[in-house]
Amino acid sequence: MMDSKRMENQVKTRDFTLIELLVVIAMIAT
Repeated sequence: MMDSKRMENQVKTRDFTLIELLVVIAMIAT
């Protein structure tokens, strides 16, 4: 169960980082 939760957190963090990166790129492009 703990491993599953940890994996879920990793995926969520990865998604958040991806979105953050996209926002930064958009800001630079603007």
